[in-house]
Amino acid sequence: MDQATTRRRNQMDLTGKLLIAMPGMGDMRFEHTVIYLCSHSDDGAMGLIVNKAAVDVRLAELLKQLEIKPESEERANLPIHFGGPVETARGFVLHTADYDASLHSMHVDEAFSMTATLDILEDIAAGRGPRKVLMMLGYAGWGPGQLEDEIAKNGWLTTDASQDLVFDVDDNTKWEAALQSLGVDPLSLSGSAGHA
Repeated sequence: MDQATTRRRNQMDLTGKLLIAMPGMGDMRFEHTVIYLCSHSDDGAMGLIVNKAAVDVRLAELLKQLEIKPESEERANLPIHFGGPVETARGFVLHTADYDASLHSMHVDEAFSMTATLDILEDIAAGRGPRKVLMMLGYAGWGPGQLEDEIAKNGWLTTDASQDLVFDVDDNTKWEAALQSLGVDPLSLSGSAGHA
């Protein structure tokens, strides 16, 4: 690896940012996805897709399998999202930073945290959980330098994450809303990279 690549990798920390998939990126699993990056370092990156609800899977089914009784039907009706293609049987909860799991929460920044332990599901079911949540199965992961290379090849745009965009915008319009937060018209995007 040359020094310029090493320097670029060391300078790019996208932890807490959103990745917005560009058209024509070449991986159908990520088509029109918006990914919240929980961590990004020289060792790689880990993120959660925030706009792809799993088909016909709700928190109620998961709680039933785990023998956790919800106190509220509203919370039990929350959708489960496809967080990414890695470890798809493992659960992750992206949530507001107002909650700290008794076992362990990863505080990403002042607005977002991520928890992957059972106690958060128990607290959500009991009405003691975070103010806003997205539950996922699986995550998206990149090895050292892989994400930087994909960005350089026009695979992703990046933008700041807001709780409103991540938690409140409908999944079906989140990709367009993320692009519009950058001032980009989704219809104007090209899937091919340009080089000067």
